[in-house]
Amino acid sequence: MKLPSLALSVLLLAHEASSFAPAVGGPTRAATSLNVFSTPGSLGTGAGWIDPSAPVNSAASLEKTLAESLKGSTFQKRISILGSTGSIGTQTLDIVDACPENFVVDALSAGNNAQLMAEQVMKYSPKVASLATPEAADELRAILKELGCADMPEIVHGAEGIVEAATVGSADTVVTGIVGAAGLLPTIEAIKLGKDIALANKETLISGGPVINPLVEKHGINMLPADSEHSAIFQCLQGVPPGGLRRIILTASGGAFRDLTKDELFEMCENDAMAVQKKATTHPNWDMGAKITLDSATMMNKGLEVIEAHYLFGASYDDIDVVIHPQSIVHSMVETQDTSCIAQLGWADMRLPIVYSVSWPHRLQMPYKPLNLAEIGSLTFKAPDREKYPCIQLAYDAGKKGGTMTAVLNAANEAANEMFREDVGLGFLDIPKLIEGAMEAHKEDFKDKDVTLDDILSCDAWAREYVAENTKNVAKQVLVL
Repeated sequence: MKLPSLALSVLLLAHEASSFAPAVGGPTRAATSLNVFSTPGSLGTGAGWIDPSAPVNSAASLEKTLAESLKGSTFQKRISILGSTGSIGTQTLDIVDACPENFVVDALSAGNNAQLMAEQVMKYSPKVASLATPEAADELRAILKELGCADMPEIVHGAEGIVEAATVGSADTVVTGIVGAAGLLPTIEAIKLGKDIALANKETLISGGPVINPLVEKHGINMLPADSEHSAIFQCLQGVPPGGLRRIILTASGGAFRDLTKDELFEMCENDAMAVQKKATTHPNWDMGAKITLDSATMMNKGLEVIEAHYLFGASYDDIDVVIHPQSIVHSMVETQDTSCIAQLGWADMRLPIVYSVSWPHRLQMPYKPLNLAEIGSLTFKAPDREKYPCIQLAYDAGKKGGTMTAVLNAANEAANEMFREDVGLGFLDIPKLIEGAMEAHKEDFKDKDVTLDDILSCDAWAREYVAENTKNVAKQVLVL
């Protein structure tokens, strides 16, 4: 039977793959290799590669995948969802609705939307329900009492509440759908208890990679990507033998300003700041939260994904490339040592990567629209303009520096992103200026050896303060990339 959720894995021979990218100047790996940058990279030779946090690229991961696959698709997982009222959380619950025999919800955490949380509690009967503030928690209790909730959960709040939801004893998988560095501590605590992580929170690895990866290895958990690009890479790597991966190619929609030239974007920023703000917070393809939508417009989202890919799959930064693909059908690709490219395709539907993260390595039958390539007609690819999108280069620079620099990059971006959305007078082009300024200022206190969670949290707090203190002067700064 043909599965309703179709995510094709297309094998592109090297001479065919070259047609997906425009010609660029400078040296390339080989005339037949899809290389959207002019730098040759390390050719997957091992320079800068690390042990991955995802179950790939090793004999042990292949054995684990096979063992899990042979158990069949009649499994049942008990899950905790962090960010249950947000985009990732509500789509995860859609999957629970579609596959009630496979998933049980044991804990939910969210912000301040007590009404929606109450509806979720009545429907899924979690053991723990956490909201951001005491007031929201009190409101939830009142609503549930009014609804006559017969199975009242333990209602908690704040950062401690998120940790309690992440560590509820009966759950075996935690879906980290909350945005920002707030997801770091609960993820760490869940890993320590041996729980698998369905990772939708980029910042967990971007800020905490130096701490998270050793914990994943120590506790033997599965770090399973739940965002579209990293899920695509993960799916493409199923069955690739140890040492077989040569390069990762992340695709990007290009965000809200993909159809503008650099000059047109800069002119718009100078002459119509309000129009820029409105357009920057509206994504052309994906239904995502406000923070991630703006990150897509600056393409910091893709820069952060480069860092996340490094920690998830172990590839060096020289072996992780970015290509703009406006249709968002090819969600990412891998190049193997023989220069074959394997791509994962599907509609722009976040439920597809989420369902694989909570069901891996199984393939559940889902009631989604099958992919129709004839309906799409054509797929296009082009190299990103790093002058138009300076955040991409900032992310590569921070990633190659390593240590605490990625935590500073991430926190500065979060703070600048939030201020832009709050309309406090921060310009669109001021976002990369503030991030670059924070990275430059952090060089005095940079640490790359024996990085601890306290180091990461301290750098996170410092970077946010830096952005707040330098906002008024940022317009005078010039990017020095």
